[in-house]
Amino acid sequence: MRPSWRAGLIIGATLSLGLAGQALGSGGGGGGGGDMPSASAPTYDPAAEYAKGIASLNVQDYKAAARAFGHVTEAAPNSVESWRLLGLARAGAGDLKGARRAYERAVKLAPDDIEGHQGLGLALAGLKDPKAQVELDWLKARATTCGTCADSSPLKTAIDAVQAAIGAAPAAALSPPPMLFAGPAAGDTAYVQAVSLINEHRYDDALAALAQAREVFGPHPDILTYQGYAWRKKGQFDRAETYYRQALAIAPEHRGATEYYGELKVERGDMTGARALLARLDHICAYGCAEAEELRRWIAVGHEPQL
Repeated sequence: MRPSWRAGLIIGATLSLGLAGQALGSGGGGGGGGDMPSASAPTYDPAAEYAKGIASLNVQDYKAAARAFGHVTEAAPNSVESWRLLGLARAGAGDLKGARRAYERAVKLAPDDIEGHQGLGLALAGLKDPKAQVELDWLKARATTCGTCADSSPLKTAIDAVQAAIGAAPAAALSPPPMLFAGPAAGDTAYVQAVSLINEHRYDDALAALAQAREVFGPHPDILTYQGYAWRKKGQFDRAETYYRQALAIAPEHRGATEYYGELKVERGDMTGARALLARLDHICAYGCAEAEELRRWIAVGHEPQL
């Protein structure tokens, strides 16, 4: 299948931070008009707030960063990278208890996230909490299992940092080193690369590129939609659905996410759910749109249309 909204994203695709609010307001990759958001829509634009947080971290304004990432997690509570960065910001602002809570949420959402365990270990060590050893043990066990895998270097860095913090004064965990984050250009490059990889059916590589884009842009609905699409093509429907739902929670009129979610419903045999999403697309696209027609074809044949 070649979804209709994809071509428009490939040509001059950009998710740059300066356009984050605009992209969200229009529904992202092919979204709707300027209607008032639904009552359940988030108060904050998570992509814009994420950009503010990154900018604040880069100048070590940790209090401003914590406010911004707090807004992101309020609007997009399943954004692992936002909880991690909230933890970093709170630690930098001297709030180790707040940092611990943020990292605990990150680890709960992503139990295998190395940076999350590292941050939690550092926060616990700063609080002189013996549970810091639990995080260190987890990292060491993961390193043993990993051996020389791609995660060996970040694991060593995490182990060294937590081990040093356990034996250090509490203040050591309050001052994160300066962190320079990749700029919008790097995020755009990763995003366009991911789209290309998806077109080549290289879904694992695409997911890695999308993860890089999310580190720059945070929970952007276009990125979330493609993450859902890649997981769906890997046959992990439950995981795909979580990304579609996250995208639509942020941008309720996102045409790409609505179409793809409807296709997932068809693949699961939930024709009632698919028709409900088609009705939503027909409402969004008052004068018709390619996304609605694509989903209509899926529903008509009960599976992916053959070209």
